[in-house]
Amino acid sequence: MAERTTPAPGRARPAVIIETSPTPNGNLHIGHLAGPFMGADVHARYLRTRGRPVVFSTGTDDSQTYVMASARRHGTTPERLAAVSHEEIGRTLRLAGISVDGYAPYDEAYKANVLRFLTDLHDADKLELRTVSFPYNERTGDFLVEGLVAGYCPVCVTESRGGVCEMCGHPNNFDELLSPWSTLHPEDPVVLREATVLVLPMERYRKELTDYYETHGDGLRPRTLAFLREALARPLPDFPVTYPISYGLPSPFPGTEGQRLNSWVEGIPAAMFCTAHAAAELGAERVGTDLWLPEREAEIIYFIGSDIVYFWGLTHMALLLAHDGRYALPERIISNEFYELENEKVSTTRGHVVYMDELLADFSRDAIRFHLTLTGPEHQRTNFSRDALTKVTERSLTAPWNRLANVLNALAATAGAELPVSAGGRLRARAVAERFVDAYEIAAYRPSSAADLVVSQLQRLGKDAARAADRPAADRAEALGDLFLELRAVLAGAAPILIDTAEQARQTGGWDGTLDPAAFEVTSVRPFRVPPFGGAGGRQG
Repeated sequence: MAERTTPAPGRARPAVIIETSPTPNGNLHIGHLAGPFMGADVHARYLRTRGRPVVFSTGTDDSQTYVMASARRHGTTPERLAAVSHEEIGRTLRLAGISVDGYAPYDEAYKANVLRFLTDLHDADKLELRTVSFPYNERTGDFLVEGLVAGYCPVCVTESRGGVCEMCGHPNNFDELLSPWSTLHPEDPVVLREATVLVLPMERYRKELTDYYETHGDGLRPRTLAFLREALARPLPDFPVTYPISYGLPSPFPGTEGQRLNSWVEGIPAAMFCTAHAAAELGAERVGTDLWLPEREAEIIYFIGSDIVYFWGLTHMALLLAHDGRYALPERIISNEFYELENEKVSTTRGHVVYMDELLADFSRDAIRFHLTLTGPEHQRTNFSRDALTKVTERSLTAPWNRLANVLNALAATAGAELPVSAGGRLRARAVAERFVDAYEIAAYRPSSAADLVVSQLQRLGKDAARAADRPAADRAEALGDLFLELRAVLAGAAPILIDTAEQARQTGGWDGTLDPAAFEVTSVRPFRVPPFGGAGGRQG
């Protein structure tokens, strides 16, 4: 059974939830949403039902070389593409009901925050100059890094972009890619050329990283834990802080004149900036300030894709450790695998992609959220298809929900204002609520189990409701009271996923905004109108 969050007396411990900033080289598609965004949103909404102060934030990673590469392919500027994509991503988050408390801008304050974070390390001699070799296009005069270069991973020998391999997760810094080529000019020959850049020597932090994962490894998902153990069994390569390229934040450090910061080095100061932005939106009196300082005792949780565990689990952790205890470390890293489309990898360049606004033309937001949660890639690759969304939500959610709602609403019309509840009804309602809590608690986080629990409880309650309807009116009060109490438990547990249905139930008295198993220890319950579930045909919310 998962360790459960119990709101502490007085001021509860704040939770800082980080969804890693997406690259603004296009809109978010269904694969993005099914991974870290839905995972982070469901957990944030759950914590709010438990009375925890939550700061859930994100922004966009405008400095990524992928923005530069995509802009060149589309005949626009990186700045213009990033600005348009930032707006599109924000709109998609709202459409999907992703409840970020702040969607941070990429502005001068953001840039200043990044530079402060790195300047502190530079001034403390934590960064070093290294002369290394990079892939280089002699015709264009460009060094090729990150999204500007492709080749074969030196660890798993599959095609990879620069920086880190999407398949195995291992880094391929500097000249490590095998048979590299330019992603923008694949016909041009690529050579190696030396440049002196600033690096973070990762080996300095091996012991601290190893010690951290010895105490935090139990909270990691299997593939992430396996990768980190594998990575820590190898020499940790230096992490490039600057690159000899023309896009990104200019480096202010001596010896790197004309260079730009590696966008991946912005991850932690960006997360801190997003947290501060969201906290300001919420109000300091509600959540406090400086939530990354250890004395604030915030629970910091990352939600990331498994392909970037190297950055968030090792290099970013080392950047925090390099500040010698000034900043808190994350307590949990929740990773997810890839979400495929029709059993193939999502590809925006090939048009093999589905966006949220397209789905909302045919399905309700709750139907989409339910399906993404139920089939999300928590531990292994999973697959999305429109056909499955239609069939699964209709069979597992829409039809049984509406059958139950029709029966209960009809029975409630002739019931009293207060219905008795049996000891068995209380036991079942509390047990269901506790199962939802177990699924949502971060120690063994599995929101797909919560979605599956909704399905199984609708099936059970539907049968119980049919039996209650067959009883004489004078003999069904207690059975009806049990049904309404147990449905309240299902509504409370489903609320982080079925956000619009839960809000409708809240308006009719079916949910009070909390998920507390102890709240079901009652002897009577008031009947309420069960809202219908809109599985298809238009937008909720």
